[in-house]
Amino acid sequence: MLDTQGKLYNNLMIKNILTPYIGKNIKIKYNLGRNKYETYEAQIIKIYNCVFLVKLKNNMVKSFSFADIITKNIKIYE
Repeated sequence: MLDTQGKLYNNLMIKNILTPYIGKNIKIKYNLGRNKYETYEAQIIKIYNCVFLVKLKNNMVKSFSFADIITKNIKIYE
């Protein structure tokens, strides 16, 4: 798992990066492929070993994996 800046990421590092965002409003840009994106305004509500749960504005809950962050399928903004 190699980032473009040459940093190695593992699940513990991703978990530590996401922990300060619990309960805060964030934006998630999800790459669907073929230049299609979905953008969500959400709050991180729970972090597990390999996935994290977000609560969307319409009270729907979605889950994303840490692999989505590592492969840059999702980007998280404040």
